[in-house]
Amino acid sequence: MEVDPQFKEHITARTTWVRGLYILLFAIVYWLAEILVVAVVLFQFLSTLLTGKNNLQLLRLGRQLSDFVRQLLMFVTYNSEEKPFPFGPWPNVEDVALKAPPKKKTAKKDTAKKTDNN
Repeated sequence: MEVDPQFKEHITARTTWVRGLYILLFAIVYWLAEILVVAVVLFQFLSTLLTGKNNLQLLRLGRQLSDFVRQLLMFVTYNSEEKPFPFGPWPNVEDVALKAPPKKKTAKKDTAKKTDNN
C-alpha cells in the first residue's frame, strides 16, 4: 500500500507539531486560568457582599483574565495565529470599561399611605 505524498508531508510538517505543543501547553494554562477566574469571582462576590460595591481591581483582573482566556481559546481552536501571553502581550484593559455599574434604585415602601388607608 502506497502512502499519499501529501499525507506524508502533512504528518511531518514541523509547524503542525509545534502548534500541537503550544496547544498542550495552553491546555495547562487554561486549567490554571479557570482556577484563577473562580477565585476572582468568589473574592468579587465577597467584596460586594461585605462592602456593597464592586472592587475595581478585581473588575480589572477579571476583564483581563476573560480577554486572556478568549485569546487562548482563539489560538488553540485555530481561529487566530497570535499566541497569547506569555508569548504575546497581556490583554490591556481600558479604565473606562471598568466603571462601577449604576446603583440599583430601591423601591421605598410608602408606609404612610398604608397606615392612612387602614
